[in-house]
Amino acid sequence: MMLGTYRALWLNDEGDLEVIDQRYLPFEKRIRVLKSANDACEAIKDMSVRGAGVIGNVAAFGVYLAAREFADDKQKIEQAALDIRSARPTAVNLMWAVDNMLEVIQRSDDVVSDCKAEAIRQTDEDVRRTQAIGNIGADIIEDIMTVKKLNQFHILTHCNAGWLAIVDSGSALAPIYEAQKRGIDVHVWVDETRPRNQGARLTAWELQDAGIQHTIIPDNTGGLLMQQGKVDMVITGADRVALNGDAANKIGTYLKALAAKDNGVPFYIALPINTFDFECANGVSDIEIEQRSQDEVHDMQGLNATGVVEQVRITPLGSQAANYGFDVTPARLIAGLITEKGVIQPNKDAIGQLQW
Repeated sequence: MMLGTYRALWLNDEGDLEVIDQRYLPFEKRIRVLKSANDACEAIKDMSVRGAGVIGNVAAFGVYLAAREFADDKQKIEQAALDIRSARPTAVNLMWAVDNMLEVIQRSDDVVSDCKAEAIRQTDEDVRRTQAIGNIGADIIEDIMTVKKLNQFHILTHCNAGWLAIVDSGSALAPIYEAQKRGIDVHVWVDETRPRNQGARLTAWELQDAGIQHTIIPDNTGGLLMQQGKVDMVITGADRVALNGDAANKIGTYLKALAAKDNGVPFYIALPINTFDFECANGVSDIEIEQRSQDEVHDMQGLNATGVVEQVRITPLGSQAANYGFDVTPARLIAGLITEKGVIQPNKDAIGQLQW
């Protein structure tokens, strides 16, 4: 067992949870300390932490913080857990993590100790899952390179699905990190991923830190690159995958899948098993799509000419904006689902066999 220490979050000596506040990347690496269940809930809501896996991890540790805060009052702990569970609606890992913590609370005689142990267990398991996803995904990369006789491999990804999103290697980026370890010459096309720019801000920051070749592109560039034969594979993460194989991911993913299908580029989604929602029969019709603040569309943050980070408005005053956080890619567009248990075909029969 680890001691609650991971790249994106960790327990400090006082037992508080520290997280990298992703709102300030890539210009500043700022640490936020979470001391209570409410702190964890707010960090999830305001996107100090994001990414399906890390949201689930912070939620689990948030329940531990609730247990520490409310001692043996199980009713208050459970209410705090339910508040965390409802912090964001789309990522199923959040609900999965809290539901497991609630089961621990109900049967525990030492709630604080048992909740801490369960939060660490869940997060340790995510580390092992991402390692397996990396190995399986890198095998696919090597297979494609062999068939196409490539010396360099070009991957396009959307949003951020690295270790900032799922400890400790990510989902979509895990095969890229493993490919680098194997000595593969890999280059990544990084979608900026408007409106919060998780690709330009977070994925590029991760890849730069790892020394991996990458190029940031506007969101609408991917189709052109595929037409020109400059993309060998598209791989993204997911926030929820339904029983029929439909996958919810950051808004814009569906358009990449359509372009990939039209140009014969394999489109894969990488995810740990706990991102499947076995109760959701049809992703397109049943997955709730989070709608976020208009301000995320109207405003952008960046360095000004003097090197100071500032926020500016880029749209006309008075204009309205729609800000859907996710879209759903139909299973028919997905070549395979890369999980820690292997590549799963996106259909009810294959996914149904994964239930435990």
